[in-house]
Amino acid sequence: VQLQASGGGLVQAGGSLRLSCAASGRTFSSYAKGWFRQAPGKEREFVAAISWSGGSIYYADSVKGRFTISRDNAKSTVYLQMKSLKLEDTAVYYCAADQATNDIVAGRITYWGQGTLVTVSS
Repeated sequence: VQLQASGGGLVQAGGSLRLSCAASGRTFSSYAKGWFRQAPGKEREFVAAISWSGGSIYYADSVKGRFTISRDNAKSTVYLQMKSLKLEDTAVYYCAADQATNDIVAGRITYWGQGTLVTVSS
């Protein structure tokens, strides 16, 4: 599985942005997917995860109620809709894939995509 993230950019605080992560590989639909982020000077942290069917979804407390993860297996793409963005959401966002959703939540990742930068300005 190869992952290509896109959709990052500069947005004002309170604004919205949608990230996309397109996957290649025949087994995309059978993998759980997730998003992580890494702010300058900080460790990479879990943001959200979605099971292969979309039936199980998990969020970090810091984004719960503001971010929505979804997937379209027909398009081999996972999305992260971000609303009410805050300055502290500024980070490089990475998509990830693994066979188990719990492994994604725990940070045990098999496949990483390249990052896309999200900058939230005041």
